[in-house]
Amino acid sequence: MTVRVIRPGLLTSVQDAGRYGFQKHGVIVSGVMDPLAHRIANLLVGNEETQATLEMTLKGPSLEFLEDALISICGGDLSPSVEGTPVPLWKPIFLKKGSVLDFGPCRTGIRAYLAIAGGWDVPLIMNSRSTYLRAGIGGFQGRALKVGDELSAGTRTRLGEEMVKRLSSQSARAAFTAAEWGVAQEMVPNYTSAPVIRAIRGNQYDWFTQESQIAFYSEPYKVTPQSDRMGYRLDGPTLELTEPMELISEAVAFGSVQVPAEGKPIVLLADRQTTGGYPKIAQIATIDLPLIAQTKPGDTIRFTEISREEAEWLLLDRENQIRQLKTGILVKNT
Repeated sequence: MTVRVIRPGLLTSVQDAGRYGFQKHGVIVSGVMDPLAHRIANLLVGNEETQATLEMTLKGPSLEFLEDALISICGGDLSPSVEGTPVPLWKPIFLKKGSVLDFGPCRTGIRAYLAIAGGWDVPLIMNSRSTYLRAGIGGFQGRALKVGDELSAGTRTRLGEEMVKRLSSQSARAAFTAAEWGVAQEMVPNYTSAPVIRAIRGNQYDWFTQESQIAFYSEPYKVTPQSDRMGYRLDGPTLELTEPMELISEAVAFGSVQVPAEGKPIVLLADRQTTGGYPKIAQIATIDLPLIAQTKPGDTIRFTEISREEAEWLLLDRENQIRQLKTGILVKNT
């Protein structure tokens, strides 16, 4: 075994990119809330981007490493430390056997992702290692982690082994060693309690009154306590239709903004249902999904409209940055 859970934190679960291909059977996609942090965390330890990570929410766990390990932590800053020494984010970290990784107060964001070289070794269920919490399947025994759980890592890649070799040779007496390099600051999202979220018009945008359309893209909304991995309920201007209309249920996506009869928007997230019957006023651009995923109840968000073409170009640019990061990691470790 690689890791023993001393303290599980508020909600710590194994997640990957999601369980695709089974929505027609009523099985949700699930997966990580912040796809960018998850992907980069894996790349920093030599993994494929799709390997499982630990998603930690608001209050992180305390983990004892029973073997030497190569890890990285990306996403929100939950104050990680080893023996009281802060552990940097967005970098490869070599941990010695016996090290205890603790998480403290939440400084920025709400979710952090812990990748380990080789990925977390839990069973593949319907082609995914993600935890579907409501159904109790996937991940580690279909649930969030508990005290005393022990998790294993898979086999490291050649790149991961090379990174371990380099960092372990520099470890001396320190409990951990961080690489001198890390992710460029311009790639790290600006997790804030008041993000501006870019969105395109939803399929039923034209069903809403002009006043509602203007309000949605100009007025602030607060994330309410009735929010979870399935969706964020927002409190702000009430959105109204031009006239009562019936909508046949249709597919929904990560970031779809649907509006139920009471007129308060709901942003659908990782654990969203497979279909939805409420009109959708907007679809959050993929580039900004990490920003909405890292907000918490009480935070204020604003929406700003962009075109589908702009959303596509922004995504293509980010994918190019990720390709450059992959190349840079290979160059530094080969």
